[in-house]
Amino acid sequence: MKSTLRKYFIMFFRIFFFFFFYIWEVIVANLKIAYEILTPRHNMRPGVVAIPLDSQSDLAIITLTNIITMTPGTLSLDISMDRKVLYIHAIHIWDVESFREEIRDGIMKKTMEIFK
Repeated sequence: MKSTLRKYFIMFFRIFFFFFFYIWEVIVANLKIAYEILTPRHNMRPGVVAIPLDSQSDLAIITLTNIITMTPGTLSLDISMDRKVLYIHAIHIWDVESFREEIRDGIMKKTMEIFK
């Protein structure tokens, strides 16, 4: 009984902190988009990036793809047939590796923590 209660308590706090993390990500993404709209120069570098997936869980992958799609400036395009690679379109890709790390160490890591 105690371990089940502890498990739900930990999951609650993971979701709680993820909510505020994601709100911050959305605010930053919206500010970047607003800057693009309001400035006369075109600073976008759009592209498609393949991101290796850590999880094979359908729920974790669906949650991750939806969160990426709901973040302004990014869009989940496809998942490979073996469910090991996620393809993302983004409008600000200056360096592919740093973008991969940003997704992997940010949204992906926080999302997968919820499903541990």
